[in-house]
Amino acid sequence: MRILAILLAAAAASTLNRTPSPAMAAAPAPASAEAEVRLPHISIVKRGHGPAVVLLPGLASPRGVWDGVAPDLARDHTVYLVQVNGFAGDDPGANLGAGLLQGIVADLNAYLANEKAGPTLFIGHSMGGLTAVLFAKTHPDQVRRLMIVDALPFFPVLMDPNATVDQARPIAAMMRDRVLATYGKPADPAVVEANVKGLALKPESLVRMKAWAAAADPRVTAGALYDDMTTDARPLLPTIKAPIIVVVPWSDSAFGRERTLAFYSRQYAGASNVRYADIGDAGHFVMLDQPARFAEEVKRFVAE
Repeated sequence: MRILAILLAAAAASTLNRTPSPAMAAAPAPASAEAEVRLPHISIVKRGHGPAVVLLPGLASPRGVWDGVAPDLARDHTVYLVQVNGFAGDDPGANLGAGLLQGIVADLNAYLANEKAGPTLFIGHSMGGLTAVLFAKTHPDQVRRLMIVDALPFFPVLMDPNATVDQARPIAAMMRDRVLATYGKPADPAVVEANVKGLALKPESLVRMKAWAAAADPRVTAGALYDDMTTDARPLLPTIKAPIIVVVPWSDSAFGRERTLAFYSRQYAGASNVRYADIGDAGHFVMLDQPARFAEEVKRFVAE
């Protein structure tokens, strides 16, 4: 259950470099990538051919979080790599306004409809997992299966198992405003280091995460943080007929396998068709801590 600190840590990490440099903003796409399509709330890079797979990153994360699985997926799938505007040194677009999660869902729906993608596989990490659930509720005919990677349908239960949206709202507003106030100001590297450590177990994972966090616009992170904390998707779960696979990272240094799985099972109890894939010795960024095991689960998911 290392996601206990995820929202706070990701928010703190996004202040590592609060004013994206021109070099970051102008960084070219990887040579293997096809042209990037920019929409109001997201950008999308399309790769490969075959059945459609959408990859959704989490809070303050770029599409690069999927580098370990995207190339193999693109061998026999059409892979749509989503990135939230403002999370990789690019222009925030419409994400400085309210309703970021709904905006992502709307942009993605319009794009996939134009692509005639048909029923699609969704893999979402953290906030991306919550977004995938919202998409499945709004556009059920466009979803084949969901893989939710270390995300909860209602994050504030980590602070209070009986929390409600109304109770979470003032805390979410305080956290949003705290992150928003950091824009354009220098960060304390020691604070950033301490917070990022809660997101992964491996030193090499932390190095990559800090580089990503350096490019995230805290104005966008602040809005996304508020949306994430005030969205309760638990009532939606019984209405989602698409199969759901929840990837659960765990470690003995935290709560251990059985306790962690029991917690996630309670949160997704309302889902009618759900299974769990646990990956040990891993933190929230499980695809970085355990790339081979994570790739195995992705391969199993797309083959089902």
